[in-house]
Amino acid sequence: MESYKREFIEFLEGAGVLKFGDFTAKSGRKIPYFINAGDIKTGDQIAKLGEFYAKAYLEKVGNKRTVLYGPAYKGISIAVSSSIALSKNGLDVPFFFNRKEAKDHGEGGIFVGYVPKAGEEIVIVEDVITAGTAIRESMANLSSLEGTKVAATFVMVDRKEKGQGEKSAMAEIADAFGFPVYSVVDVYDIIEYLEADPKNDENVARIKKYLEVNGAKA
Repeated sequence: MESYKREFIEFLEGAGVLKFGDFTAKSGRKIPYFINAGDIKTGDQIAKLGEFYAKAYLEKVGNKRTVLYGPAYKGISIAVSSSIALSKNGLDVPFFFNRKEAKDHGEGGIFVGYVPKAGEEIVIVEDVITAGTAIRESMANLSSLEGTKVAATFVMVDRKEKGQGEKSAMAEIADAFGFPVYSVVDVYDIIEYLEADPKNDENVARIKKYLEVNGAKA
C-alpha cells in the first residue's frame, strides 16, 4: 500500500472518523464500519483533511480553477478546508454549500457562498458514497445553476458497494452524470491496513462478509 494511503487511514481512525460496529447508512443498509466526517472536531484535524483533499484535487484536476461545492452538512467543512489547503498551494478556488431549507428572506435561495456562473465547473466534495443517494440530491440542487457543470466528485473512501444495480455506486454516478468520482482510499485499502494487526481480525471478517452480499461486481 502507498504510504499516503496508510497515513490517511491512520488519520481517519485516529480522528474517530473511521469506526467499526453496527451502523445504518443513509441508503438504509446495515454496515459494519462507518465513515463520518462529522466526527472531525478540531482545527488541526479539519486542516489535515483539507490537505488530503487538496492533494487528490491537484493530482486529478491539476491547477484548474473550479468551484468547490460542499453538500450540507458534512460537506461544508470539507469544502472550506479544501479551499484553504488549495490556496496554500497557489490555487485560489471559491466554494459554496447548500441550506437544507431555502431561505425566503435576505439574499434568499438555498446556496451560501460563491454562486457559480454560466461556463464555470463545479467539483463536489463529500465524505463518502454508499448508494449514491446524497450525490443525486446534490445534482438535483445544482441543476438550478444554468450553464454550469460538475467536473468531478471527491470522497474520502470508495466503499466498493453496489449502487442501484450490480455496479458500484461510484461507477453508477459516473455513468449517470458523466463525471469521474475519485477517492483517497477504498475499502480494500482499509482491509489491507487492518490485516496488519491480528486484533482487527473480527472487523476484517465482518467487512468481507458484508462485501460478499453488497460488494459491487464492477
